[in-house]
Amino acid sequence: MQYWLMKSEPDEVSIDDLAAQGSVPWFGVRNYQARNFMRDAMRLGDLAFFYHSGCAEPGIAGICEVCSEPYPDATQFDPSSPYHDPKSSPESPRWLLRDVRFASKGRYLPLAELRSHPELANMRLLARGNRLSITPVSPEEWVFINRLMADNS
Repeated sequence: MQYWLMKSEPDEVSIDDLAAQGSVPWFGVRNYQARNFMRDAMRLGDLAFFYHSGCAEPGIAGICEVCSEPYPDATQFDPSSPYHDPKSSPESPRWLLRDVRFASKGRYLPLAELRSHPELANMRLLARGNRLSITPVSPEEWVFINRLMADNS
């Protein structure tokens, strides 16, 4: 099993939306490295931190599970979508997605709190200039963050 961090803007899809819907397609990824993670490295059953980005207080809001194989992201073909890619075609799609399902919701972990822990100093999310919407998480980071999420103090 591998671990991931997947960013979503909560006004588009939040952890509460995911909990209510059960599963959602992880659409709109338009970075080749993030797409390649979904296409080549993710596996069914992998777990990911669901990260709220583009909001007043970004942070980890919960956990989701990869629950589909990769398939073409339909938004790339829709001219009315902000994720439309006129260079992509159904015969040769550029952008893929996977479905994720709700796993759990814990204590919200703001980005500032994540930055305060030396144990997370090498986490890709915290690297200067990191803008990727999907990043790998090490097993050690996964365990440490899960302990933080469970801590209600």
